[in-house]
Parts: sequence; structure tokens; C-alpha cells
Amino acid sequence: MKKFALHVVAAFAVAAGVVGIAAAQEFPSRPIKLIIGFGAGGLGDTAGRAIAQHMSTTIGKPVVVENMPGAGGSLAASTLARSEPDGHTMLWVSGQNAIAPSMFKSLPYNWSRDFAPVATVGKFDYVIVVGKDSPLKTLKEAIEASKKNPDKFNIAVISAGSAQHLNALWFKSLTGMTVPTVHFKTTGQVVGALLAGDVQVAFETLPGVIGQIKSGTVRALAVSSGERLASLPDVPTAREAGVPEYLMTSWNGIVVPAKTPKEIVMRLNKELRTAVMAPEVKKRLADINLDPMLGSPEDLQKVFDSDLNRWRKVISDAKLPTN
Repeated sequence: MKKFALHVVAAFAVAAGVVGIAAAQEFPSRPIKLIIGFGAGGLGDTAGRAIAQHMSTTIGKPVVVENMPGAGGSLAASTLARSEPDGHTMLWVSGQNAIAPSMFKSLPYNWSRDFAPVATVGKFDYVIVVGKDSPLKTLKEAIEASKKNPDKFNIAVISAGSAQHLNALWFKSLTGMTVPTVHFKTTGQVVGALLAGDVQVAFETLPGVIGQIKSGTVRALAVSSGERLASLPDVPTAREAGVPEYLMTSWNGIVVPAKTPKEIVMRLNKELRTAVMAPEVKKRLADINLDPMLGSPEDLQKVFDSDLNRWRKVISDAKLPTN
């Protein structure tokens, strides 16, 4: 009886493998949809469209971007979770997906249960900036000023619970700063507050303010990367500026519904890697300061797990309310 059960299990495994191979051979059988949980024109949308356009020329079917902003990305994620696991629906994911489980008491999706990682796509850094007329010239001066006059020092970020907000909280815990963080709806409002002197420093993604840095509207005190950036060679890393623990990059990647056949996942991984390394796509990503970060499905899972643990601790230590 035991041998019979083992034979049955083996038969099912073989059958499943045959089905997976057959599905991969027929894939894609219709246009592929890439869901992006942000509005048009942002970093994710710009990068996703460049990659989708190139994939359309190599995979044999159109790859169509569908913007689905709303509910902090939950609308897009829950839509993917309900999609057929056949590789024809993909989701653009980011570091925000690793924050959400610790910020919300319940989500309409679960990364481990509902998603199958496909590939890492790119990474970007954070930058600490001040207004163009700020007397603060270095990161050390900013930290000292916050401790000398805490009642006259504010840190600007966008949206409570955003990656920028959590970066600021983490930085404060590393440096012993106790000044308030002030939340704004948009990066434009953050820059306006810096220029008006309402806040003294801001934490932002580099792609979010690289234009203002280049134009001289704001000045960068430090970047969160391990090494100086080619786009800002004169700006020190936080490590160089005296805060060696502040080392952080955010990321983007692609997932598909759980139970998508492994053969299809690996086909998509190959196509994504090819697209990201195409010269015209690399140039487009460089224009928005998104560095290619090619990797396997396992690499994406490791990146997610690392961020999930980091932000869970930051959120817990800061006693942030959950929704």
C-alpha cells in the first residue's frame, strides 16, 4: 500500500512536470499585462514601460502596461493575486511591498502565499538634501544643528509609512536625533518646504530629486549608497560623512501569481534580463537614476525578506500606528 502511494505521488509529479513544460512551450499565447501600482510618469511607470516595450519585441506577444494606483499598491497586488497563474499577468514590485505587511493589520494579498518572484530589475539610492540657501553644508553640521536647536529643526518626508519616512526614522535612531518628521503629499511640496525654511533637511529617493539637485534648487549632503555615485561624484556617502551604518538602496522587481509553472517563471526571468541589458533600456534607466540589478527569483525573495525584517524593526521601534 505504501509503495502504491509513492507511485501515485511520483505519477502526479511527472504529470505536473509535463503540464508545466507544455504550458511553457505554448507561452505566451496572448498579450502579457504588466500591472504597475503607480500613476503614469513616475519612476516605476517609466522603467516598466521601457522594459515592456523591449520585451514586446523579443517574447513574441505585446507586453502592455496597466497603471493601477490606489490603496498604497494593494489594489495592484490583489489584482495579481486573483490572476491566472499562467505568466500572462505580471506585477511591478518595490521596497514598499516589504513595508506594507508591517504598516497594515491586514492586506488583501500575501507575498508568500500569492506571489512567485521572477526577477530583480533595478535599484536606486536615497539622498539627504537641504535647500539651496541652507547654512548647513555637511551631514555632520545637520546632525549637530538638530541636537543644538531641536525645537527649530524639522525633517521632511513624503507620506507617513513611505520608504522615505522609514529611512528618516532609521537615520534618526542611528544618530540619536529626536526632531520631528513632517509629512507631505508630494516631493514638490517637500522641496517647497525646504526652500521656505519650514523644514531643514529632507530624505528622498535620488530619482525623485536628481533634477532639483542638478539645477541647484536643493543641495545634497549625502547619499545612502556604499560608494559615491557617478551621477553625483562630489556628494559623499553617509559612511564618509560620519554615519557608516546608514547604507540603504531600494529596489524594483517583477512577480507573477503563485503556482505559475517554473518553466514560465524562468522564461520571463530570461526575457526580463535581456530587456534590462538592452542598450536603449539601460539608457532610459540611467536617465532616471535606476541602476540595473539583474537576478534570479531567489535573489528577489532574499531582497524582499531582508527589507521586510529591517522595516518591521524600524516600525516597531518607532511605535508607528498600523492601519
